Amino acid sequence: MKRDKLIWLIEYLLKERGEKRDLDLDIDSLFEVYRGLVNIREPNRISEEYLSLEDEFLTDLNSKRLIADAKLLKETQKGISLWQGDITRISADAIVNAANEKLLGCMLACHDCIDNFIHTYSGIRLRLYMNDIMKKQGYLEPTGKAKISPGFNLPSKYIIHTVGPIVSGKVSNQNQDDLKSSYKNSMILADQNGLENIVFCSISTGVFGYPKKEAAGIAYEMVIENLKEMKNIKKVVFNVFSDEDRKIYEKILNE
Repeated sequence: MKRDKLIWLIEYLLKERGEKRDLDLDIDSLFEVYRGLVNIREPNRISEEYLSLEDEFLTDLNSKRLIADAKLLKETQKGISLWQGDITRISADAIVNAANEKLLGCMLACHDCIDNFIHTYSGIRLRLYMNDIMKKQGYLEPTGKAKISPGFNLPSKYIIHTVGPIVSGKVSNQNQDDLKSSYKNSMILADQNGLENIVFCSISTGVFGYPKKEAAGIAYEMVIENLKEMKNIKKVVFNVFSDEDRKIYEKILNE
């Protein structure tokens, strides 16, 4: 049944594009075809039949991928936890997405970035939702600001999308201020929506080029500074993916 649903979704997306492909593939290869088609799809309206079946498929898939609950993670400091893994596999009130200024997700097929994975496992509803927000806004999202959306098919209830600074060469004072704003505004938005926990990725440290150690220091500084001002947020989780990032945060949290 899982394979049948996946093939149906792929064939629908291929038909939209006027394409046909050989789908005599194993399930993992089929998923990569599906993922790529979802990634490159413009935020055009789509049938409710497709969306309903995609919801069924992704909800089932994500339930089997779930490996952590933000509420249950051991705290390294009061109100702060460190967790290494794929952010789409953690249950939380909100996860933070390192987005680009369009807020529509990474549109490169199967690109290895957090924005791509979040949109992939959330489903097409997320891009449609964010497109409606951006059309009403009428301009690209400024660096350091934040928007909130449902998590749709993810284990997290909400996604907070923030645009971190792009660093070229030496980190400027403006880069620092913008990164601080991304963390602060994400926390404020989560708190305003009554959320009790939030999971931060390492904003701007991927293709945006912010040096990892400096970015982690700012992340920690802003969480410590703002957590005590929050009315609802009880826990902040620093999510890292690589061993290098984990070691950086472990050092900061143990100092």
